Amino acid sequence: MTLTGKTALVTGGSRGIGQAVARRLAADGARVVLTYHSSKDAAEALAAEIGATAVRCDQADLTTLPAILDPVRDGLDILVNNAAITFSRPIADLTRDDFDRLLTVNTKFPLFTIQAAIPLLRDGGRIINLSSLNTAVPAPGLTLYCASKAALEQVTKVAARELGPRAITVNTVSPGATDTDMLRGANPPEALARTTALTALGRLGTPADIAAVVAFLAGPDAAWITGQNVRAGGGLLL
Repeated sequence: MTLTGKTALVTGGSRGIGQAVARRLAADGARVVLTYHSSKDAAEALAAEIGATAVRCDQADLTTLPAILDPVRDGLDILVNNAAITFSRPIADLTRDDFDRLLTVNTKFPLFTIQAAIPLLRDGGRIINLSSLNTAVPAPGLTLYCASKAALEQVTKVAARELGPRAITVNTVSPGATDTDMLRGANPPEALARTTALTALGRLGTPADIAAVVAFLAGPDAAWITGQNVRAGGGLLL
């Protein structure tokens, strides 16, 4: 129970990687607040199971930001910016609305969540931003997704510099191909088979694999790691 006495906020915690992160941090002893957008039943069921608090949030709308911080006004130790969206569309077909929505959800909202959390974070706290191996291995159709996550990676580096004097660490975790509904919804089976064949460990990642990396960065043994991008892809990118 390495996180006993700590409070964690996990965005997008109702399913996929976010759900696994919420479970792991709670199992490690943290009090967890998780956000959800549309999966209310799943979020509330998870919250009841692990003793967490679920709060609705629409990351396309910054006016919903204060509500997710209300349960942690008494102090925050761990912020995990996990929630994100994606779609595949060639540059020729992108619209300005596409840009505004995806960059707001994936970059703007996490940035201003960090800003709003700074006064609440205790010295020695942790901020962990979820990115993607796609920033290093971009794919056709993912211009906005890759751009949004690359920008978040730079936010990590600057925040690490700014918050270092308070011993607050800020890191990125970049999952590889992780077996989630989002991954399977965006890729045909043959593409997943090719990805598995290219991965050194010979399988897709699981949400629990990524949650373990997040939990390490959130814990006491990672106090000397900051400003880094941990590429958790099982050897897909070497």
